[in-house]
Amino acid sequence: MQKKIPMRQCVGCREMKMKKELIRVVRSPEGELSLDFKGKAPGRGAYLCPDSECLKKAIKSRSLERAFSCQIPQEVYDALTERMEAESDV
Repeated sequence: MQKKIPMRQCVGCREMKMKKELIRVVRSPEGELSLDFKGKAPGRGAYLCPDSECLKKAIKSRSLERAFSCQIPQEVYDALTERMEAESDV
C-alpha cells in the first residue's frame, strides 16, 4: 500500500502541489509572520511556490491577508520577498 503524499494549494498560483515543494508562510501564535522552510513551525500556515512571482500574485490578490485574517504591513511583504529571493539563490 502506497503512503499518501500530502498536497497543499499555493495561495499565489492556486495550484495543488506536494507539500515538500512549497514554502510555508507562518503566523506564529504571537502574530509574527515568517517563512518556514522546514514546515514544522507552530502557528497558522499558508503555502507558496518557491517563486517570487507566486508571492507577487499573493500580494496582489491579498490571499495571504485572507489566509491569516489580518492586515499585513508592506514591510513584512518586503522582508518575505528578500528572504525568498535569498533562499532561491542558495
